[in-house]
Amino acid sequence: MPSNAHPGLSRLKSTSTSTKTRLVLRDLTPLPTTIYSEKAKYPAQSRLRRPKWSFQFPLPRVLRGPPPTLIYQREDLQRIWEWEVKSGHYPHRQTIPKSIKMPNFLENPALPPSRIGVPITPSYDGGVPTRGAGPKRIYLDMTRKPPNVAYPHRPLPGSVADLDIIMEHCDFSRGKYVRDCLEVLRVGGGLDNGRRTRRGRMDDWRYLYIEDSPIAASQDQTVLEAPVSRLHVGHDDDSDPNEGLRKKRGVPWEVPPIRLPPISPPKAASTSCDPDRPRLFHMFWAGPFTDKPYVSLLSFLFTQNLGMHHAPGQRERTCRPQIWLWINPRPAAAALPNPDATRQMEDELKSNPWSAPFLHQRFKDVIQFKLWNTTAQFDSVPELKDEWRGREWFYSAGKKIASTKKSQGKERAGSTSSSTYDRLSVILSDTARFILCHRFGGIYLDADTLFLRDYTELLNQPSAFAYRWSRLPLYNTAVLKLNKGSALGKMIIKTAVKNGMDFHPMSVARYLKDAGMQRLLVRLPDAMFDSAWLNAEEYQIERPPMPYFTSFEQFFETPVKESAVPQAVGFDGFFKGAYSYHFHNFWWKPFDPVRNFPDLGPRFEEPERKARAAMRRGKGTEDMADDMIDIDVDERDLSWATVLKRTFEAYVRGERPNMYGEWLDWGEE
Repeated sequence: MPSNAHPGLSRLKSTSTSTKTRLVLRDLTPLPTTIYSEKAKYPAQSRLRRPKWSFQFPLPRVLRGPPPTLIYQREDLQRIWEWEVKSGHYPHRQTIPKSIKMPNFLENPALPPSRIGVPITPSYDGGVPTRGAGPKRIYLDMTRKPPNVAYPHRPLPGSVADLDIIMEHCDFSRGKYVRDCLEVLRVGGGLDNGRRTRRGRMDDWRYLYIEDSPIAASQDQTVLEAPVSRLHVGHDDDSDPNEGLRKKRGVPWEVPPIRLPPISPPKAASTSCDPDRPRLFHMFWAGPFTDKPYVSLLSFLFTQNLGMHHAPGQRERTCRPQIWLWINPRPAAAALPNPDATRQMEDELKSNPWSAPFLHQRFKDVIQFKLWNTTAQFDSVPELKDEWRGREWFYSAGKKIASTKKSQGKERAGSTSSSTYDRLSVILSDTARFILCHRFGGIYLDADTLFLRDYTELLNQPSAFAYRWSRLPLYNTAVLKLNKGSALGKMIIKTAVKNGMDFHPMSVARYLKDAGMQRLLVRLPDAMFDSAWLNAEEYQIERPPMPYFTSFEQFFETPVKESAVPQAVGFDGFFKGAYSYHFHNFWWKPFDPVRNFPDLGPRFEEPERKARAAMRRGKGTEDMADDMIDIDVDERDLSWATVLKRTFEAYVRGERPNMYGEWLDWGEE
């Protein structure tokens, strides 16, 4: 090799003898795997064999990859998998990963029996399949029959989304397009009412199902103790039971057996409220209430099955979902709020024009504001209780972040510009979502999320899930579902604690990968919750969905050439089929620059008057009368953000029904 060659390049030397040709390789960098399948050019050797490397100095981290994060031994990893499967949290046909070395088949009460039974040998990927022992599934045709096609059906009570079918049509790793995925979600969910054009056979687009019968009679209905048994790991007595696992450096193994709650056999999804499967949403907000959570809550009222079309007080036939908005009124670093914080929060919510409308008696059963108390929340989780106090540093995506900073006291998630964006509150929200879902169950959504359709079939879904980080095979937890008190939730929280309290979704992806738990937290396609993300990163721009955003900012500032679209197609043309839309922060941009106030009609005149006055003060027009604001010339072209806000407000004012054709009934007032 020339003397000026790069020192990291491989050095290849051939030594010939009378019987064979020997290859001597010295390398300071990993050799591409593909080279081992190439035919060697030397006469007596048909293939290059993988050499035994001996490095003369440590490789830089960029070549070694991220450090390991695992703290659980293999027998505890097996227990976690067994607990989740037997609890009915794994309604999938994917195998248990090979790295778990599960020694036997597990009966799966969330999966119907297979027609061909369970194979005797492991699958092609080396994993161990589960044996379906659950009820049969009836897949639903959600097509509305003429002439009642003006609005789509609500999902049937007890219906569940088959995430495996959705993945087949929507997984970016399989080359699927967001545009095509949204069509499948529309058609299979019955959202294309009255607009369906004739296509080929679409039976495999049906992803909603109900269970045909109760859980199989063979399933023991008694509560099982956990861990069920001390699993035998398939290895020789002299071998390492944790062979192949990479433990976190400097941290001892957790002592087995892991303490898990008893296993409760699963129950079929029903119309009644089930404390083990609550119809519950969580959001987290730091600082003064603004138009962002205001519009998010309006979208909740506009889309979810809340029974608002029935008279107040009328007995509901189904369990209504609730949304709990957790308010952190103080700086994110403050662990101990004021003893009077609850009263202060209530007073601020009443006086704030953006939040006051949701305190109306009509919404009290579906929207609840709750005070976030860091101390109480952290102490309520055994995995956190004795670990978080006294920490001067937290971690986010592996980066060290100070837990206190003078300037952070003035910042909030409701900041007025990107330069004052409260990053510490975001870090706290990364932690809060796992704590809330683990303690109470349900689905967490970021406050910069708008509901676009009924979530019933996802609330009934027994598995945990988040969604994909755009093109990367990682998680985004802007939407996160965990089962209440689950083994998976315990494993994630404990691992995060031992890794510097790092709950960033990219770090969580590493925890799950190292532990072989990725299939327990399903990574759903971002088309379901974040349909613009791939286009914003210049992927799939040759076949974009509707609307086409090249940046998230275009939601608030629609390009002039596209600005006729929002008013022309309205809510029904906005990523139709997706469950929600994540607008990725932009707290500082108003939804409606001209009508930047809660425009909910005479019933909420006082909050509107306050917001109008604040807007006039901001514009320096305090001397104008209240009704003068409507004389101002409106924007000729309205952005998508403005159109959606005004659509949701029209529903509350009683000027239009919600997306399912239901009119809000205020009762006799």
